[in-house]
Amino acid sequence: MAFYVVTGGAGFIGSHTVEELVRRGESVRVLDDLSTGKKANLASVIDRIDLREGDIRDLEAMRPLFEGVDYVIHFAAASSVLRSIREPIETTEVNLMGTLNVLVAARDAQVKRMVMACTGAIYGDNPVLPRVETQMPDPLSPYAIVKLAGEYFGQVFNRLFGLEFVALRYFNIFGPRQNPLSQYSGVLSKFVRAYLTGNTPVIHGTGEQSRDFTYVANVVDATLRACHAPQGPGKVINVGTGKGTTLNHAIQILNQIFSVQVTPQHDPPRVGDFMHSTADITVARTILGYEPIVDFEEGLRRTVEWMRTTLA
Repeated sequence: MAFYVVTGGAGFIGSHTVEELVRRGESVRVLDDLSTGKKANLASVIDRIDLREGDIRDLEAMRPLFEGVDYVIHFAAASSVLRSIREPIETTEVNLMGTLNVLVAARDAQVKRMVMACTGAIYGDNPVLPRVETQMPDPLSPYAIVKLAGEYFGQVFNRLFGLEFVALRYFNIFGPRQNPLSQYSGVLSKFVRAYLTGNTPVIHGTGEQSRDFTYVANVVDATLRACHAPQGPGKVINVGTGKGTTLNHAIQILNQIFSVQVTPQHDPPRVGDFMHSTADITVARTILGYEPIVDFEEGLRRTVEWMRTTLA
């Protein structure tokens, strides 16, 4: 049995990861300030984990929580492009200084390895597809900038201090527990909620923009593989499906799932958005042995069922 700390473990992706760790029989401590995460997300495992409420910006409070820990999985973040444009200072404090605090606490506690949730947003609007890890970053938002800086800090800690570090560049994750009510939520959860409540889904732009929508179970699998992959330390690795889906096509699939014919409302494009993003997952396949286990349509059906039950 290994001992894991999962920062942001009460959130969307974090809670799914914690559940899988518990299912595997691992020892888990969750650190979350519960600003967006919820205890309810951990209801199925709450009696089998050590849940600590805290802020990654408080280094001294974190230090004792990392003692004796084998692995740190770092999800805690202000994770929204739109929010970062509105609140660049807080985004930087949480995502950069908070990440640096996690790195320092992990280094000082002699943690074996830290896996960090990063983002495909660091590639910006580079017209070359799919996105390959060797492409020059072109961040278009404060969120993308500070996530990229966090990667650099982690790689430096890997080189200088021997703290094994892996950065995973996630691409457009969706699935159960993604909050559809948040103004910063993912577009698919907003679409599904519109269908379930009888409202018109809203697309910012033409709808021909494409994303590598990645179901959360795929991300959990890749993340836990990254904790143990021998060739992982020092690497940045894309995690997606390798397939791009336009927003218009997502609406077509939802029309099929709901057996309706909805025409979306088109609003102006949002600042900081980019047209296309698809991951090249060759490195993930090679280093992590990763292969997507749930495709887009199946993931969307599972998300619809969860949201239908939750809204009911």
